[in-house]
Amino acid sequence: MRIVDSHFHIWRRADLPWLSGPMVPRIFGPYEPLRRDYPISEYRADIAGAGVVAAVYVQANWAPDQADAEAAWIEDVARETGWPQASVAYADMTVRDVRPALDRLVRHPRVRGIRQQLHWHENPVYRFAARADLAADANVVRNVGHLADYRLVFELQIFAGQIEPACRLVDACPDTTFVLQHAGMLEDTSAAAFAAWREAIAALAARPNVCAKLSGLGTFVHRVDRDLVALIAGETIAAFGPQRCLWGSNFPIEKLWTAYGPLLDAHEAATAALDESARAAIFHDTACRVYRL
Repeated sequence: MRIVDSHFHIWRRADLPWLSGPMVPRIFGPYEPLRRDYPISEYRADIAGAGVVAAVYVQANWAPDQADAEAAWIEDVARETGWPQASVAYADMTVRDVRPALDRLVRHPRVRGIRQQLHWHENPVYRFAARADLAADANVVRNVGHLADYRLVFELQIFAGQIEPACRLVDACPDTTFVLQHAGMLEDTSAAAFAAWREAIAALAARPNVCAKLSGLGTFVHRVDRDLVALIAGETIAAFGPQRCLWGSNFPIEKLWTAYGPLLDAHEAATAALDESARAAIFHDTACRVYRL
């Protein structure tokens, strides 16, 4: 099967405050093995033999004022090596007008989207955004709406508890394509938390301008749990349909606990009962369409 990896990172440690500074608790647990460079050559070695034909780089939290430098560096790497084929950059959507930043970013021809992480949680280790309802902020809504004019997608990263402001954002920007990060970030498999996540998935799936990314499913358990992958993938695909689902490795974060092959195998096993066209959509076609590959 031809695979498009719609979510991976490469980095130089010196560019990332969270890797080069003091150890800060992160959502994915201890990360000492990643406090180093992770170059495209290592990523390509990691995917060797997996059938990956293209990949989308997603911003890796450089300092906010270095967003253009990050996109430029990725462009240089792509020109030198042919990888990645597309990228998702950072822009601060809380400013009054994001368009000057977008004008700079789209000068890099592989930029296809923007990620600003909006997830907020009562657990401070899981928290990234300044407040839970940031998705519904007037500036954010206005700026995300501008993305459609640039043919850029918005990578939507939220927890289930933020579903109301997230839906308000999506509804206010019907011409913008949203990609739900990490299938909605199921952080708790208790009955109540699972039910809330499932309702959130259904609410977003009812909006036709939202796709769901099957990525980062080991974030909270710090392992490849094939049963959990099958559960999340099954529910997400049932809600969105395979034509609005896409695979992403979240490498090298998931490299903390697995190699690329076993991670991909778990997702392929989770989708084994689907027909060939459905699996092609999840692992290749949807990403090609969304990121214009």
